[in-house]
Amino acid sequence: MHPQPSDPFEVPTIDISPYVTAGPDSERARVARQVDDACRRVGFIQIVGHGIPGEVVGGLTGAMDDFFGLPLDDKKSYRVEGANRGYSPPKSESLSLSLGVESATRMNDFFEAFNVGVEARSFPELDLSESDYGINLWPGVEGFEPRVRRYFGEASRVARTLTRIFADALGQNPDFFDTLTDHSIDVLRMNNYALPEGTVTLDGDLTGMGEHTDFGIVTVLWADIVAGLQVLGGDGVWHDVAPREGALLVNLGDLTARLTNDRWRSTLHRVKPPIVDGTIARRRSAAFFHDGNVDAVVATLPGFVDAGEDAYEPIIIRDHIKAKLAGSRHGKANTAAVREAARVLTAAGNTVVP
Repeated sequence: MHPQPSDPFEVPTIDISPYVTAGPDSERARVARQVDDACRRVGFIQIVGHGIPGEVVGGLTGAMDDFFGLPLDDKKSYRVEGANRGYSPPKSESLSLSLGVESATRMNDFFEAFNVGVEARSFPELDLSESDYGINLWPGVEGFEPRVRRYFGEASRVARTLTRIFADALGQNPDFFDTLTDHSIDVLRMNNYALPEGTVTLDGDLTGMGEHTDFGIVTVLWADIVAGLQVLGGDGVWHDVAPREGALLVNLGDLTARLTNDRWRSTLHRVKPPIVDGTIARRRSAAFFHDGNVDAVVATLPGFVDAGEDAYEPIIIRDHIKAKLAGSRHGKANTAAVREAARVLTAAGNTVVP
């Protein structure tokens, strides 16, 4: 069932603890049904019962604050050209171009970020290239690496718990996603919205992070409980979404949309500068992208193409991610993202509903 314009917009909250704690089959089946419904209607979920300890999240946010608090020239020394790793300064990316859509203001995204991820050498038994994965560059900030690594491990566990739920929800074998993710390109992107806090007069429509869909299978997002994230609903309107206390936001990526021929949606989202009573509020986020094996082929599952419908063409994950990154980081519009771009253009000019 595709979302209808009349459907009320809501990001459901789902307790996934029956999968985290090996709960009874009946409880796991209930969670799988809830996830299937949310993925069909919204493509975003708030999850609780994920099992990430508060001190691990606190360690991550402390590490982010320590790094982003460095002078800009120091942070720029951690730039990595040509790889999805290291530091990205403000206004160096334009995520809307990953969809082939040019920003109306031609302004690049107003955030800074630092990326770490899985490396090819993490899988010594496979003949993988670091050019497909990237080599981490850890900043010389005390305690940064162990704090980030600990959160990375927890987020990886949660992402794999979610794909186990997805397999049940889609009626597949429990290990279905293993063949797509056993040497997955996983990246943790730590974001800091770099407009200085304080009263501001906006000159034009500034963008914290442009409208985009995520590239891979599933994204697990921690974020400050601050307005800024906006999700495109089935009504063609941008809606504000903020995480609940202790919850993580989960959204589907393009590859899951391809698997289900858009029965499950890779939902467009963006970040606008968080402004409260004329004052810019601080906002941080950390997105764990579970993108799949670089050499895996993703094709629409049997049973997800109705008569008269077109299916997505099979695609190698390497090629899909390369086209997306060429748009956001190198300014080359992604002409392959026809469906996603059409949804962005349809939404243009609509008013945000809180």
